[in-house]
Amino acid sequence: MDLLLPFQYEFFSRGILVSVMVGGICGLIGVYIVLRGMSYIGHGMSHAVFGGAVVSYIMNFNFYLGATSWGVVSALIINEIAKRNKIKADSAIGIVTTAGFAIGVLLISLNRSYIRNFEALLFGNILGITDQDLVAIILVTILTGIFIFLFNKRLLFTVFDRDTAQVYGVKTDLVDMLFSLILAGVVITSMSSIGVTLLAAALIAPAIASRMLTNNFLKMIILSCSIGIATSFSGMYASFYFNSASGATIVLFGSAAVGISALYSFLLKIRHSHYHGDTKHSHAHVHTGKHKHSHENDG
Repeated sequence: MDLLLPFQYEFFSRGILVSVMVGGICGLIGVYIVLRGMSYIGHGMSHAVFGGAVVSYIMNFNFYLGATSWGVVSALIINEIAKRNKIKADSAIGIVTTAGFAIGVLLISLNRSYIRNFEALLFGNILGITDQDLVAIILVTILTGIFIFLFNKRLLFTVFDRDTAQVYGVKTDLVDMLFSLILAGVVITSMSSIGVTLLAAALIAPAIASRMLTNNFLKMIILSCSIGIATSFSGMYASFYFNSASGATIVLFGSAAVGISALYSFLLKIRHSHYHGDTKHSHAHVHTGKHKHSHENDG
């Protein structure tokens, strides 16, 4: 079997490039989503902008402008509902995003001729990525990287201790809004390749896998991006030989990464490693009844 055969096709090479960028950026932004306990927002935002995408097609309007506008409006509404009412963010996300998706489905049902166009948005078509899609993905990848670099400390402060962050002068509402807009951009540019129905898993799977492997934030960022890139590349590559849907295969590889990380984490818990001076000891660590031990420092 010629392992380099897929790369002889331009459409596949383009698909690999897109999948690697999407996997990396989803892995990066997914860390903040998981740490904030807002895994549902990726799923919700992808459903919300679907309505904007449908409206854009029907009105013969630029897809990215229409979907972005819809995403921005959705993010504003979600933040306002959560801020001004006694409603948690997940409830606001559920209401607004489901309504956006319902509008899209309703318009499709009224305009049957558009159904084929939206199959790619629902299930992904990474091999059908256009030059415009590629430029948009590159642009969003760069903007997301810049945003994380500039706002990383404020994002972390907002994630872990929002009240204290406000005391120290961090404009948490602004940080939340900018994060929502960046997320909307990632979702919109990733929809055509991964699909609305699978995007949430692509966003959070690398972050969940990395969270099981480390408690260090920087390592989690690096691991999540690496897992996102690796699973996207592997899934895309495997889909060529299996003749399977690229988006679904990528997500399954991401799910497998979560399973492997969970198994590794479990094995690590039942096997204990410690040091006596410069000597490392590793042994099974099974708790039966009362289990207590200590290591005295001879130094």
